[in-house]
Amino acid sequence: MHKQFSSSAPTLRQLELLLALASADGIASAGAKIGMTPSATSHALRSLESTLGAALVDRNASTLELTHAGRQVLPHARDVFAALNLVSTTAGANAGLQSGVLRIGSFGPSSTLKLLPPLLDAYGKRHPGIEVRVAEKSDAEIEQDMIERRIEIGFVTLPKSQFDTLSLTTDELVAVLPARHPLAACETVALRDLAVQSLILTHAGSQELIVKMFDRADLKPRITHEMTQLLSILEFVASGRGISINALLALPEKHAGVVYRKIRPRTTRQVGIACLNEERLSPAAAAFWRMARVFKG
Repeated sequence: MHKQFSSSAPTLRQLELLLALASADGIASAGAKIGMTPSATSHALRSLESTLGAALVDRNASTLELTHAGRQVLPHARDVFAALNLVSTTAGANAGLQSGVLRIGSFGPSSTLKLLPPLLDAYGKRHPGIEVRVAEKSDAEIEQDMIERRIEIGFVTLPKSQFDTLSLTTDELVAVLPARHPLAACETVALRDLAVQSLILTHAGSQELIVKMFDRADLKPRITHEMTQLLSILEFVASGRGISINALLALPEKHAGVVYRKIRPRTTRQVGIACLNEERLSPAAAAFWRMARVFKG
């Protein structure tokens, strides 16, 4: 005889809200992340707490914090959604991966424009029935999405000790200079010479690596502009408003008015893919992981 869920069991919508609460800065914003109104969010949270018989959010804290009970329940809620994903993808595997959805996170141009296309082309030819959905977000957001089971595989910068990972390539920081800049005549430029220039820094991607590069050399860069869009940075450099430093994989092969030069000392980063547990990937994700391993080799 099949045992049915009790009518007082948490609903999937309530558990989805709990996952959102773990990474939000407020109860209402957590609900908004999953498309709930403030009133619906409040009602769902109260119902979940009533069902479980414990408070999940510390209402006395100055910021949104889960209670001990909330933190204890959270991993099990994540497992629920991981299991649901496995149910649907395993069914697809039994049909020879004829259908299903694979969700991937990508941290920016380095992966979206350079690493993903050949992998997606090969994967699509082998498994045409699998729909691949790619979400481009920051490195930190991709990590959180993997933890919350919103995606199975993320393209990230390495290392990521909390995940199973596979390194795909080595990227390098390069100077982005106006074509007529005096340093453009050099094949390689010294970091100390870049430190005195007006620096246009990216908000995302390699920003942390760039800052650490200057810190290691005991140099303080002159950051005059901070931008999010790579195209804006390239246009500012081309117009002579400053220089920039970016990861080579993120840059287009050419851009009018700018040149790329290697930096001394050299600074690199590893780029690869990550997942929560390689052994527990859905069949569709496991097939992608195996293909990435072959491409790496």
